[in-house]
Amino acid sequence: MKIRVAVDQLHRGMTKVILMRGVTGILIATNVAVFLLQMQQPDALLVNYALWPFGTHAVPDLGRVGFAPWQLVTSAFLHGSFAHLFLNMFGLWMFGRDCERVLGAARYLALYSGAVLSASLTQLVVSSLAGAAYPTVGASGGVFGVLLAFGMLFPQRRIVLLFPPIPMPAWLFVMMYGVMELANGVLGTQAGVAHFAHLGGMLGAWILLRHWRAMAR
Repeated sequence: MKIRVAVDQLHRGMTKVILMRGVTGILIATNVAVFLLQMQQPDALLVNYALWPFGTHAVPDLGRVGFAPWQLVTSAFLHGSFAHLFLNMFGLWMFGRDCERVLGAARYLALYSGAVLSASLTQLVVSSLAGAAYPTVGASGGVFGVLLAFGMLFPQRRIVLLFPPIPMPAWLFVMMYGVMELANGVLGTQAGVAHFAHLGGMLGAWILLRHWRAMAR
């Protein structure tokens, strides 16, 4: 009952935002709604809808867990904390609006979905090879795909870092971020962060953008 009330309240409060913000607004609202559900049933959602490695694994407090195909998508709507959710949705709002405006709703949604799938597939391979049973959650793969698209669509747009506050063109910002993710993934720094999933999301977005540009020639 509490879950239904919370979702109903969120739906009423976000209706105007969704209509004004298009696909980006719908994605943000959906992620927020799912996070509210997580607050009510964290373990059930984690067991069934987070991305788990291939095979069946016994995890303390969760029981038997394992990979299921739908997790490639559903894991992108789960988050580990409010900060995790906020940072992903802030990035989606910052970079997604302009990408959606240029690409149009259909291609923007296809790009985001493609980035999510390529990120999840990358993480599935990495986590399965690692041999450790841990869940992967978060919209970061899709957000990194949108970030890559922003850098390709608006390469000269100036971006100012929060720390240090240095302005730089979008293409350089995206390139630096990609190199950092690769280095962190290879070196194993920032434990708990799916760096290769982020790179997978960027790769999926890059492939789609290159394909669309080739079709337009």
